[in-house]
Amino acid sequence: MSGYRLATGGTAIDRNRPIRFSFDGRALRGFAGDTLASALLASGIRIVARSFKYHRPRGIVTAGAEEPNALVTIGTGARADPNVRATVAELHDGLVATSQNRWPSLDFDLMAVNGLIAPLIGAGFYYKTFMGPTRGAWHVYERFIRRAAGMGRASGLADPDRYERANLFCDVLVVGGGAAGLAAALAAARTGARVVLADEGAEPGGWLLAETTPVNGNAPADWARATVRALSAFPNVRVMPRTTVWGYYDHNQLAALERVTDHLAEKPAHLPRHRHWSIHATEVVLATGAIEQPVLVDGNDLPGVMLAGAVARYALAYGVAAGRHVVFFGGHDGVWQTALAAAASGVNVAAIVDPRPEPPSALADACRDTGIAVRPGASVVRVHGGKSVRSVDVAGADGRVERIEADVCATSSGWMPAVHLASQAGSRPVYDAGRGIFLPGTPRERWRAAGACAGDFGIAAALQGGDAAGRAAAVAAGFAASRTEAPRAATQAEPSPPLRLISTPSPRGEKAKIFVDQQHDVTVADVVLAHREGFRSVEHLKRYTTLGMAIDQGKTSNVAGLSLMAELRGQTVAEVGTTTFRAPYAPVTLGAIAGAETGRHVRPVRHTPMHAWHLANGAEMMPAGAWLRPRVYYRAGENLRDAYIREARTVRERVGICDVSTLGKIDVQGPDAAEFLDRVYTNLFSTLPVGKARYGLMLRDDGILFDDGTSWRLSETHFLMTTTTANAAAVLQRLEFLLATDWLELRVAVSSVTDAWAGIAVAGPQSRATLAKLSDGFDVSDEGLPHLGVRTGTVAGVPAIVARLSFSGERAYEVYVPWRFGTSVWEALIGAGQEFGIAPYGLEALGTLRIEKGHVAGAELDGRTTAADLGLAGLLSRKKPFIGSAMAGRPALVDPNRLRLVGLVSRDGRPIRIGAHIVRSADPRRPGPSIGHVTSTTYSPALGRNIALALVENGPALHGQTAYAADPVRGTHGTVEIRDPHFYDPDGSRMHG
Repeated sequence: MSGYRLATGGTAIDRNRPIRFSFDGRALRGFAGDTLASALLASGIRIVARSFKYHRPRGIVTAGAEEPNALVTIGTGARADPNVRATVAELHDGLVATSQNRWPSLDFDLMAVNGLIAPLIGAGFYYKTFMGPTRGAWHVYERFIRRAAGMGRASGLADPDRYERANLFCDVLVVGGGAAGLAAALAAARTGARVVLADEGAEPGGWLLAETTPVNGNAPADWARATVRALSAFPNVRVMPRTTVWGYYDHNQLAALERVTDHLAEKPAHLPRHRHWSIHATEVVLATGAIEQPVLVDGNDLPGVMLAGAVARYALAYGVAAGRHVVFFGGHDGVWQTALAAAASGVNVAAIVDPRPEPPSALADACRDTGIAVRPGASVVRVHGGKSVRSVDVAGADGRVERIEADVCATSSGWMPAVHLASQAGSRPVYDAGRGIFLPGTPRERWRAAGACAGDFGIAAALQGGDAAGRAAAVAAGFAASRTEAPRAATQAEPSPPLRLISTPSPRGEKAKIFVDQQHDVTVADVVLAHREGFRSVEHLKRYTTLGMAIDQGKTSNVAGLSLMAELRGQTVAEVGTTTFRAPYAPVTLGAIAGAETGRHVRPVRHTPMHAWHLANGAEMMPAGAWLRPRVYYRAGENLRDAYIREARTVRERVGICDVSTLGKIDVQGPDAAEFLDRVYTNLFSTLPVGKARYGLMLRDDGILFDDGTSWRLSETHFLMTTTTANAAAVLQRLEFLLATDWLELRVAVSSVTDAWAGIAVAGPQSRATLAKLSDGFDVSDEGLPHLGVRTGTVAGVPAIVARLSFSGERAYEVYVPWRFGTSVWEALIGAGQEFGIAPYGLEALGTLRIEKGHVAGAELDGRTTAADLGLAGLLSRKKPFIGSAMAGRPALVDPNRLRLVGLVSRDGRPIRIGAHIVRSADPRRPGPSIGHVTSTTYSPALGRNIALALVENGPALHGQTAYAADPVRGTHGTVEIRDPHFYDPDGSRMHG
């Protein structure tokens, strides 16, 4: 071999296509088809990572998704992707891989000093750190612990890639493309059923790519590829490589992640990086295979300690020798078969160690003929080495210890069926005590298991079981079974070895370093400690030690941990039980779950008809719900404060104009429309005359305020409801729900007309004079259009609905015109108001005006307040029931000590911060308990003071008292006076006059 690359072999690689890549800045080479792990092994790289807690050197252990150690960062800059398993990362030209969780380098990591204090940071030290005499010192060492936590680091940059989500429907979904999965897909496809075959590998085939037993007379890899080609030719079949089915949910809906461009050097702009599939299947075949389990020995975390199957897979599939001197260790026939296959590929197998006194003679003779040393009745009891394996100690039945030179120790205690998806579907795994494995439980969804997943080990059994499962699934989906024969392979001598050899004792006793979960540095001693301290439930064991909580989710550690706890408790594994299998089966990028729904795709930004005018006239836009609205309109030399104060003064002294098109507008029509509103609002609307508007509140079922707004009665059976900007969709959704489910007897129809009407508010002492110049068909005098009056006519020649409503506390009108005429009417109103000094005003001035009047808005309607909290209890009708009326009177909601709305005035002239706590103490170092918080704040040009609205415990009883607005985060502690929230014109004379 050249380096660690074997001279021949490698069913998964193309030796005619060399690939360049780098690892920690070192230029390396591999072949097309390599994984990063196989290419690193071929290059002789032993250490690829450092462990989580002790920063011990870690090497490659497996050849698949179960890898616990080989976590690296792939890519650079914004495309840096941390915690990628090197065993599943496909090599591509120019790939840049970086080790992580080390400093200053992978070979020399100063954090490895943690190993010297291992007794102090064993299982549960996280919890003990926060207790007892160390509690006060937490602030000293918190930042050091937090800096040491975690594995890889996210780039912190905006993701340059895009992602997609899609739905897929099929009759039969086959999960897994190994022998069982291919046979199942082929059998189902021949019935005419719509079949989807999803496999996590770069190409389906699974372990067939590393097998030697012929299938239908062909090499296993050749048969697999031929079968995939045949399946792809079926019009009713979809083959999905690089697709991991990671979640099983109700009604046979499964979640899958397709890696679309990760394996490409150039990322085409028209393709997403990942595509997330929601697969809706009538029937499911779980052919997810099995996961090989290690034997726990002293020193088992050294780079070079691997799974036996992985060593063979690297040799047969990738043409790579994991080491120059390999010792195999296990207690079942599969270890011997694996060792022979690896040796036949060119791997130097130094010895096979089997604790059974009499392993099969045929296998032993074959090994001796190959030149492999055989050690029956013996066990590996210790692995020696510094940063990688150098030798192993083998103890015979007579107690004598032999040291064998080796750079790889390949262990196997057998194979555990991958029952994860079946368990996610609600079926608790069933323990087979005879074989020491867990099998899928009784299906609660429409699935069936096949192959190793069902406990049928070996190619022959997998092919037969897969074929039967595929036929049965298609028949269950309503198709007639095909009459073709199942693929055939030679039956292996012992296809289902027992899973018993979990660990071997070390001559070092308690000083032995035997790791159960290598990624989280959980040792056998940690499991013993958890048992001794009372954390004996498997769920408690998991959380106390973090066993199985790493990226690999315990695929190679949970079984060992359960077995150790069972032994300590003197019970069987079945009695001890298992932890809960939860999605995802393998890590899923958040981008794939979100799909394209990010940024403006989540909430498309909406513009009012006057948006272009606002921009052209100095507006700074800001989000308001799903909309962009003007914050202020700058003039030369103004800052934000100058602009909003000027705009607010204009409304108070002359006339202002504001774009209110964003308010939710819902058309309510029908014979029972008034009755409907009576039930929805807390106050009466059936008594509202035609041509009038009324302010109303809506409560949630629990009596908490939901929304406020006005409704206008346009005719006996026709209302126009307005809502807050942010809550428009939620209110409409609620109304539709009530009519569709609760009040079917009501003859009412509701429809959103928010986009049908442009809304313009004209407010100030000169608002009537401005509107009068453009109105036609209605009288704008106090007699013709009193406060809360509604009229129809034309404004600037455009059909309009005009309501006299005020959010600012000044005489004001809201003009609604068809959407397409919004800008023309807006400009006409500005023209008409020129002689009165009209000016547009934005959200900052609008907020200032409403705070001066003590009007509540979103900050006060925070989902926790009641009508009484905000001084609006008078709007709760006692003449009728309404939504929330039964719950609004609960003792806790009428307690006078609840947070109630008050006004605050700054006594020291300093601004009052939003979110500041209201406290009694003048000492910022000892502020005392919080009695409330600030919800809205502004500088009031009308009062010449800094004012705010706040929610304070029993606030009305504290009017006139002094308190303090404490904001320790921003370092302020201002003196305030608590007072009535109606700062300006409390009797409303300006609004009505």
